[in-house]
Amino acid sequence: MILQVIAGVALVLIAYVLGAIPFAIVIGKWLWHVDVRDHGSGNVGTTNVFRVLGVRAGTLVLIGDMAKGFIPVYVAVQYFPTWFALIVALAALLGHMYSVFLRGGGGKGVATGAGIVLALVPWIFIIALGVFLVLLLVTRMVSVASMAAALTFAVCTFAFDKPVWYKILAVFAALVVIFQHRSNIRRIALRCENKVTFPWDRDRDSSGSGQAGAGRA
Repeated sequence: MILQVIAGVALVLIAYVLGAIPFAIVIGKWLWHVDVRDHGSGNVGTTNVFRVLGVRAGTLVLIGDMAKGFIPVYVAVQYFPTWFALIVALAALLGHMYSVFLRGGGGKGVATGAGIVLALVPWIFIIALGVFLVLLLVTRMVSVASMAAALTFAVCTFAFDKPVWYKILAVFAALVVIFQHRSNIRRIALRCENKVTFPWDRDRDSSGSGQAGAGRA
């Protein structure tokens, strides 16, 4: 019993420390020699890395941020009661948002939250991912897609009648993610939120520029 308590406390601490690792800064500085806090939105989340450093860097950060939520929660699900796995999930999420390595700063919790949901309820993760992708394609705003995905997780815990601890975590996580996006919400209201440019947009723009150039010639 004592060993289980010690292991549990250790896992919560490990979850927080893993969550607190700012992969955006680690990967940006070590591999690209760029501090993403000095560019773009200044955020240490995946979206800003995609915007500033490109697809390869963004993908690495996405994997890292998801893994630091997935790994400790998956371990907790295998060896501890469900309610304790949710405490571990909360520790990882708070670690990402309020990192000890960044003096309390951090990301918005979307990628790490996605890793947590994948570990807890993979099929709800698939639903939330589908909502994220559809809204990203329609609105071209990562913020809108992220908040919608977080709300989808919360709604699904009620729709599929998950245990009360899941519902509490899901509602809390959704509220925190929305709170973390408060500046984005203001920009959306002012119609000045950043939008994603897809590869086919660039292809179309290049084609249009070429045709315009030919006309002027």
